[in-house]
Amino acid sequence: MNLEKLLYEAYGYTEFRPGQKQVIEQVLAGRDVLALLPTGMGKSLCYQLPGKVLPGAIVIVSPLLSLMQDQVTQLKKMGEKSVIAINSFMKPEDRERAWNTLGNYKFIFVAPEMLVQPYVLGKLKSLGISLLVADEAHCISQWGFDFRPDYLRIAEILPKLGNPQTLALTATATDKVTDEIKRYLKLSDPFVYSHPMDRKNISYDIRKFDNDSDKLEELLNLVSTYAGPGIIYAGTRRKSQELAECILALGIRAAFYHGGMEQQDRIFVQQQFANKELEWVCATNAFGMGVHIPDIRHVIHFQLPSSIEGYVQEVGRAGRDSLPSLATLLYAAGDERLVESLIMDDLPERHEIELIYERGEEAKQLIEQGMVRETAYRIISYWRERLPLEGTLNQIEQLKKEKQRQAASVRGLVHSSGCIRQYISMSFNQENPAIPANCCSFHGIDHSLFKGNRSEPKASTQGSWKERLKVLLPI
Repeated sequence: MNLEKLLYEAYGYTEFRPGQKQVIEQVLAGRDVLALLPTGMGKSLCYQLPGKVLPGAIVIVSPLLSLMQDQVTQLKKMGEKSVIAINSFMKPEDRERAWNTLGNYKFIFVAPEMLVQPYVLGKLKSLGISLLVADEAHCISQWGFDFRPDYLRIAEILPKLGNPQTLALTATATDKVTDEIKRYLKLSDPFVYSHPMDRKNISYDIRKFDNDSDKLEELLNLVSTYAGPGIIYAGTRRKSQELAECILALGIRAAFYHGGMEQQDRIFVQQQFANKELEWVCATNAFGMGVHIPDIRHVIHFQLPSSIEGYVQEVGRAGRDSLPSLATLLYAAGDERLVESLIMDDLPERHEIELIYERGEEAKQLIEQGMVRETAYRIISYWRERLPLEGTLNQIEQLKKEKQRQAASVRGLVHSSGCIRQYISMSFNQENPAIPANCCSFHGIDHSLFKGNRSEPKASTQGSWKERLKVLLPI
């Protein structure tokens, strides 16, 4: 099969990006595949093009509604009509209509929580699934234990769907995460493609301060003098709102974004950002996975990320157009304490674990009484089905140690006395990359490349209100 000819006929491209052809060849050969392709390298083509050849439907398990909607939009822009995202945000009658006409669709996007529902499984099984895609597969390791246990159930679902071959896609994964993806998805002799994750057009800058007030002053200086669009990552929801208010007070167009907002509000902020109606988004790490904006020029971390993997994922949202882009990490003495506190707060406490084991299904009532957190219930309920109490306590203890290790790697990044780019590559056990011009603050950066006139608001069009309504009320 001439894949270049198929690529041109299907999408008008004359050549593949690095790694795409190797992955697609193995998918079409019927192998399970794990592909690690950096942000902006076109991971979605690795299942889109096989969809032109494979006989059955392709199910894409996607972790976020915003990401799902973005991928559907991108496919439709490329002329693909037989694509749908089925999620809890749809009206019940629209979802029912979608299930009844499911055979009309080639690409079907679902969340992991929906995939495990018996009704959904029955509908999908009746179609004949050629390929199951685990998108953002690092979530299986990163979130599987402590946020989205249903990601870990994907392997249990595969036999019920007739054991379709599996394609796992991610932008960043350490050797440990790669091994966990293979293990938890039960990939059979998978072909593994790992592309060097270094992005030479991104310059890494770390700035240190004695206190938070000096750090905030520097942030406001950056957003005033450096060109956007840009993303500012904060450690908490409250901080993301505070930073947005400070930037708005300067007369700069900004908004906040976090997981505590209503879904419609989050989608609206993303749409404004994509339309250049905002210069900056101040966000928690809930923002970005579904953002495919090629010209983000600056990603700023106002507070430390919780892991190197998360840092690289977030920084990778800059410069997808391959033009020079800047990643700035602002550090004030004592920032590590916030990260360590957030890490521990996320994990179930011993008394929650014991209560959930004791009460079983009735433990759900304890959420309303404030005795058990919803996240703790979701996590421990999964492990209660599989392990005795002591096994789960040990599992959480191991997870705690892993998170502490990840936090230590971020501290190492901040306090490294050498090249930032090389430190990041070493964290992923990759060879030291060549040092490009404007590599990082250790080697020196020409900051004039990133300063410039701030963008003007994009003029609205007569149809813009209709477009916004479509986003807020998707069909």
